[in-house]
Amino acid sequence: MKTVISASRRTDIPAFYMPWFMECLQKGRFEVVNPFNNRVRIVSLGPDQVHSIVFWSKDFGPFLKGDYGMRLEEMGYHLFFNFTINSAIPILEPAVPALDKRIEQLSELARRFSPRAITWRSDPLVFFSTDEGGIKDNLADFPRIAAAASDADIERCVTSFMDFYPKITRRVKKMNGFAFYDPIVEKKIDILYQLLDILIPCGIELQMCCEKGLLEKLPPDLPVKASSCVPNKLLAELYGEGLSMRKDAGQRVKAGCGCGVSVDIGSYRDHPCGHGCLYCYARPA
Repeated sequence: MKTVISASRRTDIPAFYMPWFMECLQKGRFEVVNPFNNRVRIVSLGPDQVHSIVFWSKDFGPFLKGDYGMRLEEMGYHLFFNFTINSAIPILEPAVPALDKRIEQLSELARRFSPRAITWRSDPLVFFSTDEGGIKDNLADFPRIAAAASDADIERCVTSFMDFYPKITRRVKKMNGFAFYDPIVEKKIDILYQLLDILIPCGIELQMCCEKGLLEKLPPDLPVKASSCVPNKLLAELYGEGLSMRKDAGQRVKAGCGCGVSVDIGSYRDHPCGHGCLYCYARPA
């Protein structure tokens, strides 16, 4: 079976580390360090060994400017894109580009590559309070982003509610007057209805990432399903067979992760993400 490369859940390679990525391709191998035991795994990278590359990013500007996609396709690699675009709220995502630029990137990505090979991630859905009072969220720009995704013929929107990792809780303790808020289940279901009211007229399907417990509580009339952010079945439709259809046991399968088997490259330690998102599990506490 050929390998699916996930680039990457650990950092933002398209935004910050494409020169390193291309250098590894030239060498024909990645050295992948297990973040839990520091064991090193060597992953071969020839086009005859790699089925497809799944890129994850909040900023595809450097990727597009450098024509990396065209260069990779000329080398024989198949590409898939997970593009996270949330509302512009500096306290949550202090170093991502302006929303206008990210929407332009989404359109450009769809023009250069197949829209079927792009997933828009509105992820995570975040609720918080500040010393100004009231509960706020990061959904204000959702209708605008959905319209742009529809214009670009994007078919999928993947979302989830923020996970309260201990390091995130420790991170915000030092912020006077700020707190994350976890809505009750009934409120979450109401929010999904609101998102569907926007997405269905746009022709976009709503999927949920690692939300097994919530999905089991949804009314039967709600057209929401579990996502596969590394969607090996779709990758096979796009680029042919020859890859595993097993779920990735190294991911959050119990929480409902549907990702197919892949190799996640990059390093939390050696490739720190520069976006500085307040809710991010990859940032140090």
